[in-house]
Amino acid sequence: MRSAVVSLKQKERVCLSICETYAFEEVRAALRAQLDALHVEELLFPGCRVVIKPNLVIRSKPEEGAITHPAVVAAVAVELLERGAGHVTVAESPGGPYTPPLLRAIYEAGGYTELAQTYGFSLNFDCSYGSLEAPQGQRCKRFDVIQPVLEADLLVDIAKLKTHGMMGLSAAVKNLFGCVPGLMKPELHCRFPEREAFGEMVADLCCALKPALCVVDGIVGMEGNGPTGGKPRLVGALASSRDPFALDMVCASLIHQNPVHVPYLRAGMKRGVCPESLDGLSLWGVPVQSLAVSDFIQPESCSVNFLDWLPKFLRPLAEKVATPVPRIQTNHCVGCGKCAESCPQHTIRIAGGHAVIDYRKCIRCYCCHEMCPKHVIDIKRFRLFRF
Repeated sequence: MRSAVVSLKQKERVCLSICETYAFEEVRAALRAQLDALHVEELLFPGCRVVIKPNLVIRSKPEEGAITHPAVVAAVAVELLERGAGHVTVAESPGGPYTPPLLRAIYEAGGYTELAQTYGFSLNFDCSYGSLEAPQGQRCKRFDVIQPVLEADLLVDIAKLKTHGMMGLSAAVKNLFGCVPGLMKPELHCRFPEREAFGEMVADLCCALKPALCVVDGIVGMEGNGPTGGKPRLVGALASSRDPFALDMVCASLIHQNPVHVPYLRAGMKRGVCPESLDGLSLWGVPVQSLAVSDFIQPESCSVNFLDWLPKFLRPLAEKVATPVPRIQTNHCVGCGKCAESCPQHTIRIAGGHAVIDYRKCIRCYCCHEMCPKHVIDIKRFRLFRF
């Protein structure tokens, strides 16, 4: 995989535009101006192979707010092709088994199949994978990564602006976790069950993959219990950068989150790859505060604030009690088993026609909530800790 070398000032530029519709020409116009501002032509060379990594975590329709809208992906693809890219392929490894039939179903449901034919980009069905070294990794020194990403000359990360049950925020950096093939994702959840450790691992992966260009679809985001069980919310924002950490600093601010409270951004700050505040960015376009949504609903799994007030010896017990747990709506569960399939700790079984969780082994990763196709797994605190 070829990585571009850019100056620090260019790399920390973040572009933000108002865009309140998915009409293709309007999306393209906004992105064209941003790509000009980011000097994207410096990244391209004749015949270069571009792989676009969208967020297609589950089989979902664009209007549900869980996936990157295909109009954004198509607009970026067309712009890159017109600027000299040799070939553009969309590649993703969603949650669940990494198989061609699942990919086909996800592309079709998300509206990608039709737009790929219309605008001349390809959809990946190669389900092989290989090894990516992460020599600077602090938690992981090697990752299994889908083959198209390994073979790309240019990796373009096109994320969806969403809340996330475990990380708080899902945007450019977190989206790259989808480069890990299929059911190998639960293995990493199992290895790194705590939020801090998992965030550090995600930061390791992002630094190893080195995406050359990142775009976040924040036209319609997802609030509440994201990344799949929340509600669509109009934000009206398109954002881009050549630096995923800088971009996610802006994304966190757009949905009224403190970037310091996002584990993977905090990990990036500690290792010097993430600015510590918006003051460290070169901002282009509209001011962040002009699009920030102050009442954006946060995931119920967000950490409680009072733990710092407790004596240190009480914090582990209090955190265990206060951390929300997944709850099955047993009267609506159809017993499909997707939650059990995705659970890294194998704590879920199907009994009596619905899912049952063994909370003694649950690590609160919320993979079951994320992968439930019927959205009948809630994230709930004990009543004492609900605010």
